Amino acid sequence: MKSIFVTGSAGFIGYHLCRLLLAEGFRVDGYDGMTDYYDVTLKQRRHAMLRQSENFHATEALLEDQATLAHAVKTAKPDVIVHLAAQAGVRYSLENPRAYMDANLVGGFNILDLARELDVQHLLMASTSSVYGANTEMPFLETHKTETPMTFYAATKKANEMMGHSYAHIYSLPVTMFRFFTVYGPWGRPDMALFKFTKGILEGTPIDVYNNGDMWRDFTYVDDLVRGIRLLIDAVPVRPATPEDIAPGDSLSPAAPFRVVNIGNSDKIRLMDFIEAIEDEVGRKAIRNYMPMQMGDVPATWADATLLKTLTGYRPQTNFRDGVAAFVRWYRDYYQI
Repeated sequence: MKSIFVTGSAGFIGYHLCRLLLAEGFRVDGYDGMTDYYDVTLKQRRHAMLRQSENFHATEALLEDQATLAHAVKTAKPDVIVHLAAQAGVRYSLENPRAYMDANLVGGFNILDLARELDVQHLLMASTSSVYGANTEMPFLETHKTETPMTFYAATKKANEMMGHSYAHIYSLPVTMFRFFTVYGPWGRPDMALFKFTKGILEGTPIDVYNNGDMWRDFTYVDDLVRGIRLLIDAVPVRPATPEDIAPGDSLSPAAPFRVVNIGNSDKIRLMDFIEAIEDEVGRKAIRNYMPMQMGDVPATWADATLLKTLTGYRPQTNFRDGVAAFVRWYRDYYQI
């Protein structure tokens, strides 16, 4: 039985990934800081459900706690590490950048160094579409330049990518970075748009619609996302003998067993259409409070997921209306509405 260590296991994406891995027969060791960035009860519920499996064990501590993290990883002796834990949220990084420095940079380094020490078969680390920053060439390709991050959150994720490449080069550690695109679905975070919009519409309170609604996002359903991660576990990057060995369109480094992969739906959805899908599912119109663009935000994201399909044979494809319906059903059930 292959052993996988997942950081952020009580988080939105981490919970869904752990559930998928357990269903496929893996042994999973989780690690989560259980911070109060949002309702800890949600995190506790997610971990409690995962603990119903005898193949799941978890440690609850911060990534910055190097001693506890090291003990957990060395006890687990994983074949693979999937590093999802981070201080999330583009907007919160404007208020509390130090939280991102501690969790994302120090925590990311701690994971890298432990992966090196244990010589794991594959380290997969979460990045974000936010690294594309001021880039306006779409759809976003993994080979596009990402030197213009618009928030400190994006900057820390770009730094993780660079740190990962250096470790892959120096220590021949296979590293895959995956860039997420606006993930949504059941058990989502309360600070995310779908959660806030659904809550506001059901309660009859105004929802804030930024850039006066002129926004586009590549909404990616969480089940599709974790399926992509699961398949990438088996797509271990190998250092190429020469640059000519890198296939066209592949982001594989010419100097290291390192690759960056987009995981997105490859479909640019208008924010107002997304809101209307929620209204249709809830059966009530939103009270819309139109706002200017927020500092650090971008008007559009759009993934090219060709590389993911090439590596795994898989491409996310859940229609956003179906995904919204699944979330609203979960929300009504969870909050007994």
